[in-house]
Amino acid sequence: MAAILFVRLKSELAFEELERRMEDRRPQFLEVPGLVQKFYGRDKATGAVCGIYLFETRAALDAFRETELAKTIPSAYEATEVRPEVYDLLTSLRPERGPLAE
Repeated sequence: MAAILFVRLKSELAFEELERRMEDRRPQFLEVPGLVQKFYGRDKATGAVCGIYLFETRAALDAFRETELAKTIPSAYEATEVRPEVYDLLTSLRPERGPLAE
């Protein structure tokens, strides 16, 4: 079963600096086994940013969380608040589209 990791964080860094750091780390995420897609988001009202990760399996997600890349997310963005959440992917609106389409 596919799994989702949602990481919301706040930082005192300017958004432009956060964006630069996201881009700098992007190649490392391309190498994560089982990571199908990663979305980056921002709430302009609060300044919070998020990463939404879609993994092929819960095992791949769990393995990622043990990596140095995952463990350095808070420090890479000088986070003042971090909230990770993990979900099993139950279904999708359009199963024929997207990264898990068969």
